Amino acid sequence: MAALSMAGVPGLFILLLLLCVFREVSPYSSPWKPTWPAYRLPVVLPQSTLNLAKPDFNAKAKLEVSSSCGPQCHKGAPLPTYEEAKQYLSYETLYANGSRTETRVGIYILSNGEGRAQGRDSEAAGKSRRKRQIYGYDGRFSIFGKDFLLNYPFSTSVKLSTGCTGTLVAEKHVLTAAHCIHDGKTYVKGTQKLRVGFLKPKYKDGGRGDNSSSSAVPDKMKFQWIRVKRTHVPKGWIKGNANDIGMDYDYALLELKKPHKRKFMKIGVSPPAKQLPGGRIHFSGYDNDRPGNLVYRFCDVKDETYDLLYQQCDAQPGASGSGVYVRMWKRPQQKWERKIIGIFSGHQWVDMNGSPQDFNVAVRITPLKYAQICYWIKGNYLDCREG
Repeated sequence: MAALSMAGVPGLFILLLLLCVFREVSPYSSPWKPTWPAYRLPVVLPQSTLNLAKPDFNAKAKLEVSSSCGPQCHKGAPLPTYEEAKQYLSYETLYANGSRTETRVGIYILSNGEGRAQGRDSEAAGKSRRKRQIYGYDGRFSIFGKDFLLNYPFSTSVKLSTGCTGTLVAEKHVLTAAHCIHDGKTYVKGTQKLRVGFLKPKYKDGGRGDNSSSSAVPDKMKFQWIRVKRTHVPKGWIKGNANDIGMDYDYALLELKKPHKRKFMKIGVSPPAKQLPGGRIHFSGYDNDRPGNLVYRFCDVKDETYDLLYQQCDAQPGASGSGVYVRMWKRPQQKWERKIIGIFSGHQWVDMNGSPQDFNVAVRITPLKYAQICYWIKGNYLDCREG
């Protein structure tokens, strides 16, 4: 693949991406079937890997971070150059033995089997996260009973030992928020021995239960834990290397030491909010105010930028890292399919026409983020051509 640098020419850089990367199909195959758009996706490939010193694991997991940069601030911020985009999408990998590497990437657009590197990932912006909010009536639903908790899509939600939520996106991979394991400067305490918890039924007398059980609810639900083998965090989240753009890159991927054997939810490129069914998003997480409960919610998207979705889904600490998903029609397979289109990050106060308003914010999976995360999962860009 040949790489064409566009450093210092952000306008042309964006124009080429919009013309060459996206091949969007009409989102509606019929009035009652909102359809997953099709994209010709970019490719994000490793170029070089450096060994880094072992980090300190002394950061506290922060659930309250604030920013004054809202949607309008995002939309008016300078666009990244090609070199900046490559820097933001480069990433750190932390291994279970405490070793750490930095991988630098190249960005490519495939055209007739040939590679030309272009791409952009975000409108540079500030970070934001504060205490999760309940907006008026609490619209969350606690999910009870093994018939729900252990079935898709709720079974894809898992708990991190650092206190956040994650979502199963492959046989051995969990998608979550970067701030759940890294505070932007170093790794959160406990990340070196990070575990992922799967909610399972605990029956009396150590029994496993059977189909003839008269009760849908076992004696208790408990977490079964699996250790994490390695984690990937984009350099865009690590403040020293990305000009403090923060929340745009608040996502991370965890690879487990062994397969989890559950059905997982695929990732997908986030469609524009107006194309989402009913304009709504859904996610489930382990909110701290309901210990041991999986909490589901849905709500309308209020605003969006290229990298973020602004909404007022009720949520509390612990829900960070939840996979935000929608269900749309998959035209080639002629079936409905849920996909993760974002990662719930946290809370933000926004100046709306001189009046402060608060939102909960999710990081959108853009085409470049999809290409990066998919490569982390698959290890082969040829398996990442469909978003």
